Amino acid sequence: MQPVLTQYFPILVFVAIAALLGVAFVVGSIFIAHQKPYAAKLSPYECGFEAFDDARRKFDVRFYLVAILFIIFDIEVAFLFPWAVSLSRIGLLGFFSMLGFLAVLTIGFIYEWNKGALDWE
Repeated sequence: MQPVLTQYFPILVFVAIAALLGVAFVVGSIFIAHQKPYAAKLSPYECGFEAFDDARRKFDVRFYLVAILFIIFDIEVAFLFPWAVSLSRIGLLGFFSMLGFLAVLTIGFIYEWNKGALDWE
């Protein structure tokens, strides 16, 4: 049982060093950095409009659409990496299967583009 645990020791050391560096950077930035916030720096900017008092106010659906399109194409890239690594082992069937997958996504992308889903204004 002992040799198995020694194989994980470098990983444990790596995690410990990463945690220490992360904490050191955060604490160091608090003490060393120039902390002088101003109104523009503290204003919300993630949602695309100024904050308001009612959380149930409707806003443009394009925020959701952009997020969904990002997730779709992000998942496409996530499938491309393992496919590219194992391409020599999966042969022509795997190659043409991925071409079919990319064709379906490309057709969907062209459809969204023609419908104007990517136009912000």
